[in-house]
Amino acid sequence: MGESGNDEDPIDIYGMEGYDSASNWAASGNYFRDERTKTDFVLVWEEKMRPSKKQKSKQPQDRKRSGPDVDQPPSRHERWRRKFLRNLHNAGLLMEKEETLSERKTIHYLKLSAPWDVLVYYAEELCMRAPLQAHPNPDRNSSADLLRKLHIPNVMEQWVPNKPMDYYTCAFRKSKLERFLGSDSQDSYFTPTQRHRIMYEILARTVYGKRKHAEIGIDRLLNEGVYAAAFPLHEGPFELPEYKVPGEALNPRQVLFSFWAQWSCWYKYQPLDHIREYFGEKVAIYFAWLGFYTAWLFPAAGVGTLVFLAGLFGMGTNTPAQEICNSGKQFLMCPLCDTCGNWHISEICPMAKVGYLFDHPGTVFFSIFMSFWAVTFLEYWKRKNATLAHHWDCMDFQEEEERPRPEFAAMAPRLEQNPITGMKEPYFPKRDRISRILTGSMAIIMMLCVVMIFLVSVIMYRGIVSTMMYHTGNTILMTQAGNIANISSSMVNLALILLLSQVYTSLAEKLTRWEMHRTQTEHEDAFTFKVFIFQFVNFYSSPFYVAFFKGRFVGYPGQYGKLLGMRNEDCGPGGCLIELAQQLFIIMVGKQVVSNIQEFLVPKLKAWHQKRKLARVRGSQIGQEAKRWEEDYELIECEGLFEEYLEMVLQFGFITIFVAAFPLAPLFALLNNWVEIRLDAQKFVCEYRRPVAERAQDIGVWFFILDILAQISVVVNAFLIAFTSDFLPHLLYQYEHDSQLRGYVNFTLAYSPPSYVDSNHTMCRYKAFRDHRGNYTLFYWKLLAIRLGFIIAFEHVVFFCLRLIDWLVPDVPESLDVKIKRERYLAKQALADNQDVLLTVSHDSSPSPASSFLSSSMN
Repeated sequence: MGESGNDEDPIDIYGMEGYDSASNWAASGNYFRDERTKTDFVLVWEEKMRPSKKQKSKQPQDRKRSGPDVDQPPSRHERWRRKFLRNLHNAGLLMEKEETLSERKTIHYLKLSAPWDVLVYYAEELCMRAPLQAHPNPDRNSSADLLRKLHIPNVMEQWVPNKPMDYYTCAFRKSKLERFLGSDSQDSYFTPTQRHRIMYEILARTVYGKRKHAEIGIDRLLNEGVYAAAFPLHEGPFELPEYKVPGEALNPRQVLFSFWAQWSCWYKYQPLDHIREYFGEKVAIYFAWLGFYTAWLFPAAGVGTLVFLAGLFGMGTNTPAQEICNSGKQFLMCPLCDTCGNWHISEICPMAKVGYLFDHPGTVFFSIFMSFWAVTFLEYWKRKNATLAHHWDCMDFQEEEERPRPEFAAMAPRLEQNPITGMKEPYFPKRDRISRILTGSMAIIMMLCVVMIFLVSVIMYRGIVSTMMYHTGNTILMTQAGNIANISSSMVNLALILLLSQVYTSLAEKLTRWEMHRTQTEHEDAFTFKVFIFQFVNFYSSPFYVAFFKGRFVGYPGQYGKLLGMRNEDCGPGGCLIELAQQLFIIMVGKQVVSNIQEFLVPKLKAWHQKRKLARVRGSQIGQEAKRWEEDYELIECEGLFEEYLEMVLQFGFITIFVAAFPLAPLFALLNNWVEIRLDAQKFVCEYRRPVAERAQDIGVWFFILDILAQISVVVNAFLIAFTSDFLPHLLYQYEHDSQLRGYVNFTLAYSPPSYVDSNHTMCRYKAFRDHRGNYTLFYWKLLAIRLGFIIAFEHVVFFCLRLIDWLVPDVPESLDVKIKRERYLAKQALADNQDVLLTVSHDSSPSPASSFLSSSMN
């Protein structure tokens, strides 16, 4: 690249001599103008034009050369930018600048490239993995193996071109460079993602101001607004050419679009190796987990659907429902509100039949099945994760000592020496941080109280709507008053949940920043726990209320419990489980629909706004073909994976915690995830700027949260079966009275107390195990003892079996353990300094495979 003695503006020095922007040059893609130097990163900044009066009279070409008003002294941002670029040049990077000009604004694009020596130096410093020996890279799908053994055609398989090779690897060393495969080809030895990672490391370490003020790194420059964007380039367009080309001729982005992101691929396996090669391990691990979770939803959805169908076909054999439907005017029921009249239990015949769908012996079996499913899924994910981590060379990956976050560096009150690096860096006292965390916890508690207030409001809304329906005098509205109130209140509750989610996520982000966590990992973990705790209460408080509190504090005629002057809610005609199922359906499915609409529309609207803004700048150049860096700048910044993980973890809670009441939940989750995978794939391939490839060996803190949810689901389902379902009352009645449940309805209806009748009320019945004075009967206390015993037995048996599964299923497959040992052996052989000692021949004079490989590679 060209050089000059002028240090004032390095951008105009390196590689800019003799360039006329109107000239036509071929390399408009991912290379410099010499068509040989790869563009590893692009820095973008915008400048408003401030032409003088003389400059206004000049022709556009002259104004383009004059740029911003040169008479103005350089601003702080300009000084930072110039020093930053000088330091990048001193670090050995190559630079080339492009511009997009308009009357009002200039957009500068600085292309950066790391030469071979820089790449080699940082590859060793970052402990990157280097290839020792190639070995087969078959597709790893257990379902494909199973279908192959059963001789069943597998429609999910697809051939994807340009599949990445698989290697035995070890830590890169410059001194052993000749022993690594492909080291003789400098242009292709490092993959694009490795080049991006090295470039980002350089950008993150480079000083732009005073080191003692922690004025270091591209992240803080972006926060300060010195640069508008910094990103690696996509490898060409994602759109397919109009003419037919062989798959091997497609660029990596087109391969991902054709064989992954298109809707027609909804039933195909994901090309995980291609995703990892293009986006890095962190993104690939997310899609691998999402695909694995979706595959495991198949058996859960199948069993849940069968349980639901069993309830559907068994509705006609439900003796209690038949007794209700055939009772006529035999059972006169007590009024459901203070101003309502009496009614007959036969009026709720349809709801009594529908209630059997969600409350029959099959749901008990399904809740036990899902408890085992959840823990077995997590155990087998650990095995899958270990296999992928080794396959992608990040099994022993440990994040190096993290640098302070840019915001932390800017706001920390003082500097102190880092005990690991030995360098002074920004410091925030631990005691002050704990004080802020405690203060933030109070804000979280206040927000949780707000959730409870809204929950009470929804309960009161439900009571008011029910009363209004009863007073209409319309037979249909009176009969369906409870359902209308429950469904409408669930929709109101969903709207409040989504509103509070947005408010609290913003609040949690501000609180987490205020707490001054030093590293990005600490910041993300604190933010994740805050948001999850709130979302857990926000989404699950209403189902918890319906499952365990609604109908428990009703009282009895003459002694009804009241809240704020209104009678406490009782369960509807079909029981609380059917109401819980309605709540879960509306909240879970409604949340999924809203999220998918947002994921589909919001990125497109943001991209449209960005393109429109840049179109104004390009002006007369709009007819020209946009360059790769211009097209990528028009895309939206990658928003990360937090929202994606959060959505799936909340879904996991819905299909495990309350599954006894809603056996179709896994089916709806499966349908949603088919859509989710394609939406996320399209965002990353088509709508996001290419993110910097990050390494990761697992899904991080989210696995811990999933494990907690799986444990909670066992306890909640035990209580749900014991106290909300009619399963145990049916069993006890069958044991003591009638095995066919004949007379069960009459047995569960108590008579109103004499005191209630004496106060000008008609003798009526209500659902409870009470005597004529309103006291609990002996059957109630027997049932309570059985319920508590069932909970203890259920939890102990299930948890014992889960621990047994954990013990029987090793976290690392045996075949993988052999591969790991083989790779370590090859690494020792390859990196040993004394080859004569290590490359020994066995007693039978036959060389080992590693010896043969090393000998051949050195010849």
